[in-house]
Amino acid sequence: MADEMSDFNTKIIEEFRANAGVVGPPFEGAPMVLVHHTGARSGTERVTPLVYQPVGGDWAIFGSKAGAPDHPAWFHNLVANPETQIEVGADTIPVTATVLEGALRDEIWAKQKELMPGFADYEKTAGGRTIPVVLLSRR
Repeated sequence: MADEMSDFNTKIIEEFRANAGVVGPPFEGAPMVLVHHTGARSGTERVTPLVYQPVGGDWAIFGSKAGAPDHPAWFHNLVANPETQIEVGADTIPVTATVLEGALRDEIWAKQKELMPGFADYEKTAGGRTIPVVLLSRR
């Protein structure tokens, strides 16, 4: 399963980079970002393609892990190493990751569920887990 996800992500990353941030199915039309993150334990640099929501000049990403009962590895990595970079379109931008809580988190999460109803499905299957909302702010 991990190898399948890695292969899937690799194809999305290659397509993203070849087309200045534009990808086809299953993410066609969705705003995508490549999030660089450093392994919390391994120290290994990784890149994960994620859907984002623009929030002013920042980017909100969501630790849905397709509705799994646990947080994605990239989330733990960003908590441990919040200074990172993202690729948006053809640009690489240094950012700081902040886990949102309270009203701001809830507002952005509610909007994401409206924009992309699949996220509401993820929330239902996550076993009561609160799906993290992470704000990536330009450094």
